[in-house]
Amino acid sequence: MSKRAVLEVIALDAEDAVAAQAGGADRLELVTDMAADGLTPSRETFAEIRAAVDISLRVMLRLADGFAAGDVDTLVRRARELRQEGVDEFVLGFLDEAGGPDLAAVETVVGALDGCRWTFHRAIDRAADRDALRKQLADLPGLDTYLTAGSAAGVDEGLTTLLAEAARSGEPGYEQQILVGGGLRLDHLPRLKAAGVDAFHIGGASRPDGWSAPVSSAAVARWRAAVDD
Repeated sequence: MSKRAVLEVIALDAEDAVAAQAGGADRLELVTDMAADGLTPSRETFAEIRAAVDISLRVMLRLADGFAAGDVDTLVRRARELRQEGVDEFVLGFLDEAGGPDLAAVETVVGALDGCRWTFHRAIDRAADRDALRKQLADLPGLDTYLTAGSAAGVDEGLTTLLAEAARSGEPGYEQQILVGGGLRLDHLPRLKAAGVDAFHIGGASRPDGWSAPVSSAAVARWRAAVDD
């Protein structure tokens, strides 16, 4: 029997988490402050969500809007605090001024994760050279996923890139799972699934009434059905 595709949903609090799990989400990306495109949540928020659901939780490590690492010491401290709280999956990604991966920052933060699994997020969509970034990060411990739309402009613009990268699965730098998110729509799914993409990430699509409203379990269920179709 084939393993079902991953459906990951952004959650801001326990109410979101419960609704997302009820709708069929496999995993949650935990963030705060979507006005800044998603920052690191508090230990208390993680603990409340962990107590409310039993699916996988990936926690964002990001201090400010944008893709610069900022204060790496603070990132490391937050990572260690979250590890103490029980976090065992993370999301992160930092670029330097030239658009390459900020290897010093990424390696330092990853070193505080104790080998936990983690996603390199949509910073890849702003990279100067996606292929080079993948190859530079390929051997970092715990990296198992890239969250990407294929383009900074979203899946509409990045679909060709996503299909090309899916075709390279297993090559050096392309062993990690592609998690497609960023302007993802239901009508994108058939081509992505046909290309072998088996992980999908939604944020606004799970909230028909906008970010000021909670996740809709019915909206997540529609995505679950489409992903499984």
